[in-house]
Amino acid sequence: MNRNRTRKPAAVAMGIVAVLGCSAVWAAHQEKSAPKTEQKAEPPAAQTPAARPGAAEMERLKFYLGEWDYTETYGKTPFLPNGGTGAGMYTSKLGPGGNSLVNTFHSHGAMGESEGLLILTWSPKENAYRAYAFGNDFPGALEETGQFEGDALVFRGEFSAGGAKMALRNSTRVVAPGKIESDEYISINGAPETPLVKVEAKKK
Repeated sequence: MNRNRTRKPAAVAMGIVAVLGCSAVWAAHQEKSAPKTEQKAEPPAAQTPAARPGAAEMERLKFYLGEWDYTETYGKTPFLPNGGTGAGMYTSKLGPGGNSLVNTFHSHGAMGESEGLLILTWSPKENAYRAYAFGNDFPGALEETGQFEGDALVFRGEFSAGGAKMALRNSTRVVAPGKIESDEYISINGAPETPLVKVEAKKK
């Protein structure tokens, strides 16, 4: 293995961090050492600082934060003709700068054992939430777009498998303090939606 190749990305990343850190220190030093000029005191401006784009929308997602146990109840679909159940746990925390929500999960049951990563964020350009799901049993990411519809956070997405087009709709709401319910529906090749799975989560 070429150790230099392995170390290079880390070195570049550390270099960027060092440059940013040094720039901040240099700016602070320049501000302190600059000659001070007398200025007339002015009354404080009556303006409120502009809110960071997406801050209010990300605030609405904080009900997810923490550690949760959950159960799954699967409907009868081509994937599971007899339905089934499952259970698991997930952890939710804020991403860098509070601009995303990072959820990791692990479950086992009728659909086998699965683990994954779900990242939620707000897209000012689309004026909507975006979800990116990564799992151990499929490559790439499943992408969905969401909005609050009343008190429910609703995400929709599409993917193809085995020559069929699947459309998903997920509706999540807080039903009591420390309790979340999520219902996932699926439509195959434009057929009417059918229940795919119901998830009931309780905060630890």
